Amino acid sequence: MCVNDAMPSKEPTNSSRRGFLQGAVLAGAGAGVIGAGALALTPVPAAAAGTSGRGRSGAWSPDSKALQFTFAVMPDTQFLYWGSQDSVNRAPQEESFRYIIENSGTTDNNIVFMSHLGDLTQDADPSSFQQIDKAFGVLDSKGAAYSVVAGNHDVSGDDTRGDTPYLRTLGPSRFRRSRTFVGSDRTGYNTAHVFQAAGRSWLVLALDWRTTDQGFTWANEILRAHPKMPAILTAHDIVYSTYDDNVFPYESGDPENNAALSDHGQAIWDKLIKENDQIFLTLNGHYWPSGRTTRKNARGNDVHMHIANYQNRFFGGGGMIRLYHFDLARNTIDVETINPWILAQAPESRTKLAAEHARITGPVDNFSIPINFEKRFSSFVPIPVRPARPASRVLIRGTQAYWRFDGQGTPGSSLTEGETIPDLTGHGNDLSVVTLPGTATDALTWSDEHHPDQPGHASLQFAGGRNPAMGSYLTTRRTAPLNRQTFKRGYTIETFVRMPLDWDSGRNGNASVLSRRGAAGDAGKHGKNTDPSEPLAQLAITNNGREVQFNHYPLNNTYPTTNWSHGLAELRWWHVAVVNDGRYTKLYVEGAPVADDPKRVSNGLTSLGMPWLVGGHEYAGAIDIVFHGNIGEIRIVDRPLNQREFLTA
Repeated sequence: MCVNDAMPSKEPTNSSRRGFLQGAVLAGAGAGVIGAGALALTPVPAAAAGTSGRGRSGAWSPDSKALQFTFAVMPDTQFLYWGSQDSVNRAPQEESFRYIIENSGTTDNNIVFMSHLGDLTQDADPSSFQQIDKAFGVLDSKGAAYSVVAGNHDVSGDDTRGDTPYLRTLGPSRFRRSRTFVGSDRTGYNTAHVFQAAGRSWLVLALDWRTTDQGFTWANEILRAHPKMPAILTAHDIVYSTYDDNVFPYESGDPENNAALSDHGQAIWDKLIKENDQIFLTLNGHYWPSGRTTRKNARGNDVHMHIANYQNRFFGGGGMIRLYHFDLARNTIDVETINPWILAQAPESRTKLAAEHARITGPVDNFSIPINFEKRFSSFVPIPVRPARPASRVLIRGTQAYWRFDGQGTPGSSLTEGETIPDLTGHGNDLSVVTLPGTATDALTWSDEHHPDQPGHASLQFAGGRNPAMGSYLTTRRTAPLNRQTFKRGYTIETFVRMPLDWDSGRNGNASVLSRRGAAGDAGKHGKNTDPSEPLAQLAITNNGREVQFNHYPLNNTYPTTNWSHGLAELRWWHVAVVNDGRYTKLYVEGAPVADDPKRVSNGLTSLGMPWLVGGHEYAGAIDIVFHGNIGEIRIVDRPLNQREFLTA
């Protein structure tokens, strides 16, 4: 480890605790080199290092399918292992290892893999590695998945150095029984590992302190051999921090950009990272304080590059670990830094200094990284496109109306007044286009944009608004049988929507995706929350944060029932479903029920026998607003459906 300075890639030559070790013990020949050829691969099973399941104390059992998992990192532990000075303390590291094992498969952590970032020892003495061997035995005894890299206090020279205590202790021979071990280069100092998480395989490249061209060639071959795996690269020296920590607790200035490539890090970037889009995250120790930066690779994608090192903290870091909590549902990596050895102590027994280091909460130690995993990995793991499904497959029992917009118009071309969109059920509930006076000719156009799980790969793009009402909408004809239906036995209404970035609450709020003409007052409705001029049913996007609202007047009440969703983000497709079982109405967004579903009996939908509107909203007998955004297909069924029967199923 070297202390950060203007260009900290040069190591001092003295033998202090922070110095570069130049001992004869590291000068041995290559008698113990392991690995045949440049690409020594071993088969990787379908489920590596643990299968799906719940964690239990003392068992390694990560859930390989959950969309939330944790990648653990342990940086420099050198000050715990100075065997030549009879200064060894395995307890902190072993406590962290026990924490990692016991938090595999748990709901909160689901730790699936651990990477040590090098400088395991201070002196590289064989006696130090004898103790290291015992500590890592805690992981081995439970079949835990991990990788290790050599640091400058563990070895000298580059990866052609030959036999060392490090190689004999933590080289490829240690991983022969590991189901995550892929192989090593011919030196044994560069290794590859694959773990399973979130239903996919992830690659870990663990590179030497000084990888040579043969090592980079091997690493490139590993990536080519596993072309669809996102890759995390670990090494002891990649980036260094560009600020000083002489004030404690330190402030890092810009917490998202306070690191830069070292000389060796630049070589890694040029020879491996830059052209390999699979590498999205790099982790290293060596320097302090901790820091991070983000660089663009040759494809213009982000590579997150982090330093984690706490050897300058209390008790040499005390086996501290950095936890990378991947959440593929939220498209986020949440990072936290903890000390399990201190956390295992009774709070009342901790010294003040220990208590300060139980959790490190500085801006470079506790943070979140927004990352759209699907988009980031799309160059090497193409996003699967679900094939379109014919109407016959989704015309299920009870379907009363089904409108979809594929195969009818060229994307970008306009729909004209009176143009017809058929009801694919054959019941005669066809839609026809109505254009308000003064509306632009491109206010309603065909589009090939669609929800990824939508049966028909098309939509209609509405450019509507209010004050004055402007745009084109669609309507059933006056004699359509759907107009008279009251759905006493229940119903399901489904559609797909997307709002553009220029959606404005004042101009576009409360526009209906689907509504039923006929004013509430004309149907004799009155009482609480009743607006006598509003339509009898409306599925709309409201003013307040683009929430979905289903406001309807049931047969059994004179006042409305209203379901509300959370806010919907722009530029994202959303599946929306309304389900009534004859008594209660529930609103679903992306197959999940919303919180605001009134526990009020609401039987059927009141009708005055008037048409349904798609994209139009009537108030007091006149169209007052037209939808703004895209509407995918719409299906109306005369019975309640469960989520397994939705159009997205």
